Amino acid sequence: MFYLDPRYWETAGYAPGGFNFEQFEVMAELASSIKGRMVISINDHPQIREVFSALRLKEVPFRHTVGGQGGKHVNELIYFNW
Repeated sequence: MFYLDPRYWETAGYAPGGFNFEQFEVMAELASSIKGRMVISINDHPQIREVFSALRLKEVPFRHTVGGQGGKHVNELIYFNW
């Protein structure tokens, strides 16, 4: 099984570090085509939902506390191909 935790897409304070959207497209294609199991954990964003729409999805709500100030309620998206 492969587990991927790529950089968050378009999240303030979270620099992409050379990770562009085309790499998400490659991950989505790989997850849809491989014979093995693949899990991808990523932030909730409309473009992310679109690119991984062919995969099964589990939304995990939590409070993101990076930077303090009480945190922010968000969803982590867990995509998988089985």
